[in-house]
Amino acid sequence: MSPRRDSLRRGLLFVGAGVLLVAAAFGGSWALAPDMDRVSESADVDNSSLLVGVQGPGPNGNVTALDGRGNVKWSIGNIISYQSVQTLDNGSVLTTFAAGGYQDCGRYQPPCKRTGVRIIEPNPRPEVVYEWSYPVRTRKDSEVHDAEMMPNGDVLVADMEWESIFTYDPETGERNWTWNASDHYEAPDDPTKVDWLHLNDADYIGDGRFLVSIRNENQLLIVERGEGVVEVINEDGDEDVLNQQHNPQWLGDGAVVVADSENHRVVELHRNETTGEWEEGWAVAKAGGVAFDWPRDADRLPNGNTLVTDSRNNRVVEIREDGSVVASYGVPSLPYEADRVPHGEVSGTAPQSIQPYGTERETDLGLLDRKIPILWMLLAGAREFVALPYWVSEIHVLVVAVALVLWIRGGHLLVRGGLGRKQ
Repeated sequence: MSPRRDSLRRGLLFVGAGVLLVAAAFGGSWALAPDMDRVSESADVDNSSLLVGVQGPGPNGNVTALDGRGNVKWSIGNIISYQSVQTLDNGSVLTTFAAGGYQDCGRYQPPCKRTGVRIIEPNPRPEVVYEWSYPVRTRKDSEVHDAEMMPNGDVLVADMEWESIFTYDPETGERNWTWNASDHYEAPDDPTKVDWLHLNDADYIGDGRFLVSIRNENQLLIVERGEGVVEVINEDGDEDVLNQQHNPQWLGDGAVVVADSENHRVVELHRNETTGEWEEGWAVAKAGGVAFDWPRDADRLPNGNTLVTDSRNNRVVEIREDGSVVASYGVPSLPYEADRVPHGEVSGTAPQSIQPYGTERETDLGLLDRKIPILWMLLAGAREFVALPYWVSEIHVLVVAVALVLWIRGGHLLVRGGLGRKQ
């Protein structure tokens, strides 16, 4: 066989091997992937529904309501992002958002992005009926991730642009109270130019106190109006306790459940009344055969189950204390937060009580599903821009890398063998 024909033959083999490798890896994973949409017989499908705030990526931010079986009731979106959602007493939905193209930009050059609060009226078809917002330097590190209607009618906002929490009157738009994180942490010269604390959640927990999530410090704060910070959860910032968490829920004095996002688990922390330290009481990192990937919300429900928003797996899953699945709903494009309606995110101070687990044990942590650092970072970066299927993993990144090497080598041999040359 001539060298030219041998090069052509080997080049085709390399290219074909790369194609087969990719097809086998992706096709096999798709065929064997667990079903994300499943509802068990114990799920309360007739008396509850699901409300989801979806962040994106791209201009795919939306708020979507599903019935108890997972069918879409309504959806509104096509902006940069929506995050938190709260069903109000009149059936409207309060949500946080970020959008671009605004001309009213304050200190920034137009067009700019604004972030804040919207109210959506679902019926007869969903529409935005109220908006309160302010301009921000960037969307990525400045968008409001959380807001809630308080019992007195004010709106509580977690402000990431200036790293503060504040309340305002929705009728006048005027702020009436602010707590600045710079009262507790040493601030940079201009917090709007850096991703300083990434303050991503604030919940009113009664008696003038607020539970505040400081993502970049791996800490939760109890802030009391008029007093400032009165307690710090994970004071040392230990990443094994919390690692860039989202959406903590107060379960009552001495207990909190939180989406421990970069540890890819949901964890319940309890205060040790002897030492004052917060310790792990319960944790879960896998449900329905699928390891959590960047969960960003966890709500304890009145029925004792936990609702988890598993962001990069594009699902919302309700689990029992032992980690078994009650219901699982596929929700595309990075869901951020989900509420089980009519309950919402119930506070441990509410009359409709919720209970900590307190089992002092871990459920299935998926130890064999831990992330491969470099490959996981590449995959996570891709998910920022493309809504990939939940079953795409680090193994697929490795397979594509190997296939690229095969294709480059095969292409070189094909060119050397004369493929494409004029005869």
